[in-house]
Amino acid sequence: MGKNLTTRSEDYSKWYNELVIKADLAENSGVRGCMVIKPYGYGIWEKMQAELDRMFKETGHQNAYFPLFIPKSYFSKEASHVDGFAKECAVVTHYRLKNDEDGNGIVVDPDAKLEEELIVRPTSETIIWDTYRKWVQSYRDLPLLINQWANVVRWEMRTRLFLRTSEFLWQEGHTAHATEKEAIAEAEQMMNIYADFVENYMAVPVIKGLKTESERFAGALETYCIEALMQDGKALQAGTSHFLGQNFAKAFDVKFASKEGKQEYVWATSWGVSTRLMGALIMTHSDDNGLVLPPKLAPDQVVIVPIYRNDEQFDAVSEVANQLQAKLRAAGIRVKFDNRDTHKPGWKFNEYELKGVPVRIAIGPKDVEKGTVELARRDTLTKEFVNQDEVVDTVSGLMTEIQNNLYVKAVDYRTEHTLSLIHI
Repeated sequence: MGKNLTTRSEDYSKWYNELVIKADLAENSGVRGCMVIKPYGYGIWEKMQAELDRMFKETGHQNAYFPLFIPKSYFSKEASHVDGFAKECAVVTHYRLKNDEDGNGIVVDPDAKLEEELIVRPTSETIIWDTYRKWVQSYRDLPLLINQWANVVRWEMRTRLFLRTSEFLWQEGHTAHATEKEAIAEAEQMMNIYADFVENYMAVPVIKGLKTESERFAGALETYCIEALMQDGKALQAGTSHFLGQNFAKAFDVKFASKEGKQEYVWATSWGVSTRLMGALIMTHSDDNGLVLPPKLAPDQVVIVPIYRNDEQFDAVSEVANQLQAKLRAAGIRVKFDNRDTHKPGWKFNEYELKGVPVRIAIGPKDVEKGTVELARRDTLTKEFVNQDEVVDTVSGLMTEIQNNLYVKAVDYRTEHTLSLIHI
């Protein structure tokens, strides 16, 4: 399997685009600006989703789901919000198609015009806060800590897979609180959760901070963010958390009876990360040979490749491989035994190097005789021979070592490419 990747130094943008496609992560779709996330790419996203979902629930949040379509009138209730998204909105105006009477195919039925146009959600604050008005009556109903996993649409003219597409997957949290202090604490907590995830699971170092007034989320009083340095020397926004004050509560009349019996508006936050994290993961760690994945997020942490020339050798090698696979799985390691006879070992080596599998184990007839295996690391591209009875302990240790090595390497890169204004 030939990689033929453009190098990063030659054309970083082209390298990224080629890698996403050749590593089987995603591809462009028949819909302009939209992508197809392929099984391998989606497997990584599922790992991200699972860890983030666990972190959300451990801090008291619950998942819910709200409509994809939002009445246009909802957006007009919060002026700064609509100004921020007006140029990116996809609008539904009709609800039916029909065959053209002149035989020119399918046309929109002019008699099926909606009474009120619907916006395909670019974000869900408006529809959610309209709902919260019915959910919140008393201080006993607070705090309200809700997260939604969904897709959103923001019409983009210039797109890049994972980094900027017209439709993308994300999670969006929306919370309501009795006091300003609680809402600010929530916004800061979620920024810290994002930083924790990105650093400890993606192995990407981040800088936490506040956005300037001009860069704030539309309708927010403060926007907290995490940003990471990519290998092209540019910072990438990896997650945001917004303190919304009482803007949406006032726009949608979300009040509660306080302990003193007074009617007060709630305080709000919203926060989210998207499949842009996939782009951050790719651009932080990958090299000219392909994808490099941290073990915690790799769909397959280990791949076993058999080397043989005949059926007898294949059977002997497979017996060892199956035993190792079972032991590794029992140790909690995600392992794949690639016993396909349609591709040669060299092709498989290239494939898994391109796909960034952290550890590759090769087993041949001589390894069966000697009781060894060849173990290769993707992060350092080094190889070593290990006794079969030491594989589980060795690989288990490597999972931690590789994860840490990728983080340290990224931190070192950021340090080398950061200047302090104090010393300029």
